Amino acid sequence: MAPQLAWLGLGNMGRGMCKNIAEKGNLSKPLIVYNRTTKRAEELVAKIGNSTVATTIKEAVSNADIIFYCVGDDFAVLSTVEEILKTDVKGKLLVDCSTVHPDTTSKEASMIEEKGASFVACPVFGAPAMADAGQLICVIAGKVDAVEKVLPYTKGVMSRANLDFSGQEPRKATLLKVIGNTFIVNMVEALSEGHVVAEKTGLGVEDLHKYIEIMFPGPYTAYSNRLMSGDYYKRDEPLFAVDLARKDARHAMDLAKSAGVQMKNVELADSYLKVVKETQGAKGDIAGIYGAKRLESGLKFEN
Repeated sequence: MAPQLAWLGLGNMGRGMCKNIAEKGNLSKPLIVYNRTTKRAEELVAKIGNSTVATTIKEAVSNADIIFYCVGDDFAVLSTVEEILKTDVKGKLLVDCSTVHPDTTSKEASMIEEKGASFVACPVFGAPAMADAGQLICVIAGKVDAVEKVLPYTKGVMSRANLDFSGQEPRKATLLKVIGNTFIVNMVEALSEGHVVAEKTGLGVEDLHKYIEIMFPGPYTAYSNRLMSGDYYKRDEPLFAVDLARKDARHAMDLAKSAGVQMKNVELADSYLKVVKETQGAKGDIAGIYGAKRLESGLKFEN
């Protein structure tokens, strides 16, 4: 008998992932969708079909066999898990798609398994547009039998590829995710610096962008476009919120410190993210590093 699935949390990434499970997950029963703001869940369900709204976590969990959740930070993850575990979860499978510190992953795994449930960590790489298109990269870790139950909803549904750590501790997935995210923040810092220097030396950002398109297609070109267009400060809702970017940077620096390593590039990027937060508040985006670099160089935050 096919399992009943539930999805908890509808942030920028969660909406797209939830949509693809409902539309392409070969579900025998409608996906149960819960969000703290019920209206957001109702709007998504009306749009995607093959889904139904739960108004409480208890309602969602009690009626599901596999519960996916994707929320913003470590505190929210542990709070969500505590709420989930108020319901009998024995025999159920919980899947965390959030980006958290590996220590948090280990803690939630222990909490969940103590209640007789299984746990899989499944953080993802990709932007919200990739989540919507089912083009994410899923990093999956946990006991083999548990991971096997999650795989039907990853490649070809939520993702274009998997990094499969079946049989390894769940924290392995979030360890890779946190380290992997440092490549993103370092990329944005390097692009920001290049754009500012190109403008101030007279090369011009348009000609620099031509080089980036040819030499670094993909994420570099996409972020370069965001810088040139002013998207880095014009959005009402960030694609990669500054608070989440700083959370990931803190996790990475903490992991490095515990291993006797210093991540100087991440420290530099985080110093710019601090300026983004001070300048743009909660709507600040990781790409706002460009604005912070501009300020440092005597230009306006806005290009």
